[in-house]
Formats: sequence, structure tokens, C-alpha cells
Amino acid sequence: MGYPGTFAQTRGDHPAVVMARSGEVVTYRELDERSNRLAHLLRAAGLGRGDHLALFCENNARFMEVVWAGLRSGIYVTAINSHLTAPEVAYIVRDCEATALVSSQALAEVAAGLTGEHDVADVRVRLMIDGAIDGWERYEDAIAEYPATPIDDESHGTPMLYSSGTTGRPKGIRRPMIEGHPSEMDPRSVAFATIYGYDADMVYLSPAPMYHAAPLAFSTIVHRYGGTVLIMERFDPAEALELIERYRVTHSQWVPTMFVRMLKLDESERARHDLSSLRYAIHAAAPCPVPVKQQMIEWWGPILYEYYAGTEGNGATQINSEEWLRKPGSVGRVRAGAIHIVDGEGNELPPGEVGSIYFSGGGSFEYHNDPEKTAGAHLNDWSTLGDVGYLDDEGYLFLSDRRADLIICGGVNIYPREIEDVLVTHPKVADVAVFGIPDDDLGEVVQAVVQPIAGVDGDDALGAELRAWLDERLAKFKRPRAIDFEAELPRLPTGKLYKRLLRDRYRGETKPATIV
Repeated sequence: MGYPGTFAQTRGDHPAVVMARSGEVVTYRELDERSNRLAHLLRAAGLGRGDHLALFCENNARFMEVVWAGLRSGIYVTAINSHLTAPEVAYIVRDCEATALVSSQALAEVAAGLTGEHDVADVRVRLMIDGAIDGWERYEDAIAEYPATPIDDESHGTPMLYSSGTTGRPKGIRRPMIEGHPSEMDPRSVAFATIYGYDADMVYLSPAPMYHAAPLAFSTIVHRYGGTVLIMERFDPAEALELIERYRVTHSQWVPTMFVRMLKLDESERARHDLSSLRYAIHAAAPCPVPVKQQMIEWWGPILYEYYAGTEGNGATQINSEEWLRKPGSVGRVRAGAIHIVDGEGNELPPGEVGSIYFSGGGSFEYHNDPEKTAGAHLNDWSTLGDVGYLDDEGYLFLSDRRADLIICGGVNIYPREIEDVLVTHPKVADVAVFGIPDDDLGEVVQAVVQPIAGVDGDDALGAELRAWLDERLAKFKRPRAIDFEAELPRLPTGKLYKRLLRDRYRGETKPATIV
């Protein structure tokens, strides 16, 4: 166990990063030397422990070396969603108080927009991978001027990532810096070996954007064990299966929408790949519909491991396949500390009763530059991610929904996730969003927006088919008042549904929604 500097000495030629489509390999020696060079550059530019580096890049071969430069320099690393616009990027760069920014030629058009009213004037270092535009320095040339050896004052850095902004402006989630040398393992990293069998021979498939908390955390911990991170430039369900076979992938990380897309491949495509090397298929980020997970376990075997946690790092649960088959729908029991289910008055609820989920005894965090939001996420020494659920009498947690997404129709609580889980299992549905829209009589009514699978029309016939499907599976008061169709829903590459865009659009409409 250690960090890239450790394995540069013991297995320097071993692949640390492999890019799935290009096949480009970054060895541990290269990862160590390049991250060292950038660390020296950052020190020369005046960045010390506690300062901020922003990274605005797509999944590429330089991504992890930039991250490691910060993690071995005591610097906060803010990886930014590569799909954002210049004003959105500028907001995050300013808010996190970054003084160094790394982007790429692939995102040059957006990077070029960081001028004028969107200027990030406090950024002293602007580096661009694979090329350069006016005002930016070519990354490869800039770091080449610095030594490939470690800086003298190496120390642990940490990510400071931003929420997706699905309910407003994104907020930076700031966690305390870890003390000590970056080669020293923190307790969370050590736990991965026990829970997920991390070792030097592992090949970890990361199919999601690297700016997201889970892929970034899991990948850096792979590098603490000397394994290989196989990064997909973008997710494709058939390609993911082919990569597992070709690279003999042992570990992988998914979100439920990826499971749905793989399950809806042709049976011949699903069956033709040898997936026998895969030992751990880890998933989180969004609730997984019970039928979807059942099908995945039937297909891949009892290798699915689910956890519930957030970028805030305030607590986590974990459940393996055997436990889940006994407790379908659960996200597991708490790994450390305790879970508390709380009502609107702050009173702790008994098993079986639904309320807000709080953790105690986990890590601390704050929302950067937002003391009001920080206070709103805390109840004394407990903290919440904003989700609603319940504990059973054995301490297994079941999620109901996001508190912000709860629909109150005629005084009755309706959880959109339950409806979405039923609709997405229909064979002609690729994706679905359910939310509440205002109603003069009932306060809110249930609206569904469905993305049909390729080749299926969103028409009255499909609407009638979906209504019949719902009639057999849901109580009448939970069924959508209306079902509309979209060619593609605004789902983030991380798997999170950007539901606010749909909700705001519907709440701004003056004409009635189409009822099918």
C-alpha cells in the first residue's frame, strides 16, 4: 500500500491508467514523474498547503496525474463537470478560490469563454492539455521544465467537489485535510481492501466521468494498492462488456442507469462476453430498482456490492448480494457510526417509520461559503444528505426518496422513486422522471415524463400500455395524472437525473399537460 511514488519504485512499468478507446497506457513511473513535475510547478507558482487547484477536463490520460499532483501537495483539488458552460465553470473556479486551473484542448471553446464578465482573474496558472489557446500555456511543455522527483514538503491533499446543482447553485463540499505524508494510508483507504478486495493485481473499470466523487475516490484508492484503472472515455453498454472481457476486469463501479442500459441490450450481445474475471461490481449514486438489481445478480452472480454515501463523507452503509437478496431494496447497514431516522420536529423515529436520514459518528464537512446550507444539513452533531427513508428492526436502511422530491398530493406523501422504479422496468422504457406539479385542488399532482427505448414512439398507444402496467402495480393515488414523452431526459453522466429542469419547465407552463 502507498501512492504512485511507492509503486514507481517497485513496479514502475505496471499500468496505472489505461484509456479504453485509445488504448493509451500511463505507467506508475510516468504517473509519479508527471504528477511530481506538476507539483513543483504549483509550488513555484506559490500554491501551498490548503490552496486550490481546479481541473476542467473530460476523461483523458492526464486526468489522474493532475489529481495526484494536488493530492501529494496538500492542495484541495476541485474537478469540474466537463459539460458545464463558461459561466458555470467560472462560478465554481471563483467560489473554490482556485489559483491554478487545468483544462484541455477538447474543452477549449468553453475555456476560451473564461474572460470578460466570466473571467477568473485570481487564477495565476492556466494550463491546457493537448494544445493551448491565447492566455493558456501548453500543459506538457509547462511541466517538462520541472523535476520528476517529489517536492520537499509532500503532504496529503484532498478533493473539494461541487454538488451537481440539481436544486440550485452547486456548492463546494469541503472536508478537513488529512495530516501526514501522502504515502500514508487513511482509514477509508484501508477499509477498501477488506470490503472490496483491493490488491495490486486488480483491474478497475471506471465507466463514469472522473469528475464525479465516486469514480475519483475509487480510482485514487486503486493507485494506493498498485492496481490498474481502466477509464472509459464515455459509457457505452456494449463496450463496457467487451472491456471486461478484453482486460480481465476484476472490479467495477456503476450507477443504476448503466445496469438498465446493459440489461436492455440484445440477449445475444449480453451472452457473448466472458465476464468471469469480474469479482466486484460496486454501485451507488442513485437508488437501484429492485427488479433491475435482481436481474443483474441473476446475470453476473452474487458479486454486486451496494453502498449509500455522499461526497460529504459523513457516513456510509454497505450491503452485499447475499444480504440484499434477503433484504431486497435495502442499501445496507451503517459501516461506522450510527444512522438516525428523524421526524420534522427532530425526534428520532422507531424502526419502520419514514423520516429524514441522519448520520452520527462519521466525517465532518461544510458547504464552502454557505454557512446557512451547512447549518441546514446538521442537527446538533448529526448530519444529513437530504434523503428520506427508514430502518428495519435489524438496522438495514431503505431509501424512500430525496426530501426535496417528495410530492404531497391532497395531504398524502408520494415518493417519486417508487413510481419511477415501476415505469423503468417496462421493456419499452429507457428512462423516466416523476415529479410534482402545482394543482389548485390537491396542492400537487404526479407528472411522469418517459424516454422510450430506441425505435419506440412516444404516442397514445405507448401511453395506454404504460397506464395498464401501472394499474397492475401501483395504488391509484400514486399513478401519474399525466405521462408525457421526451426523446432524451436530462440525466447527468454521473447517473443523476437533472429533474429540476423538467420540474421548472412544467411549473412554468400555462397550458395543461398532455394526458395519455
